[in-house]
Amino acid sequence: MARLALAKARAVALQRPDAWVIGSDQVAVLPGADGPSILGKPGSVANCVRQLLQCSGQTLSFLTAVSLVRGDTALGEFIDTTRVTFRSLDLAAVERYVARESPLDCAGGFKSEGLGITLCESIDTADPTALIGLPLIRLGGALREAGFELP
Repeated sequence: MARLALAKARAVALQRPDAWVIGSDQVAVLPGADGPSILGKPGSVANCVRQLLQCSGQTLSFLTAVSLVRGDTALGEFIDTTRVTFRSLDLAAVERYVARESPLDCAGGFKSEGLGITLCESIDTADPTALIGLPLIRLGGALREAGFELP
């Protein structure tokens, strides 16, 4: 995941060598008896429903990797962890959610900024923007460390 965030930023930086580029990638980690499972973007309704039913009653870690790149130099990298506890979910609730939100391009098939919040019991995070895909509090710190004046 950190490798993907860096690769995304470097791909853009090759085309714009004078620009400061931010790359980001996110996965959801589901605990399991046989070890953790990585839940990426489901890509289909069936996969999304399956992933969300796996999340029922579980606490997942959403890991968001961020890379700050200029030219061929990585100037800052970090990973933010947000823990989401899902309530007990039934098939009908999950199908309604997926039909209304279509979260097929979201890690774990979950969007907290919409109706997905109704699937949760709690969210534990130092940066509430991280779950949406870009931890702006930590990114602001990385930008200040790189010399940007924010506000």
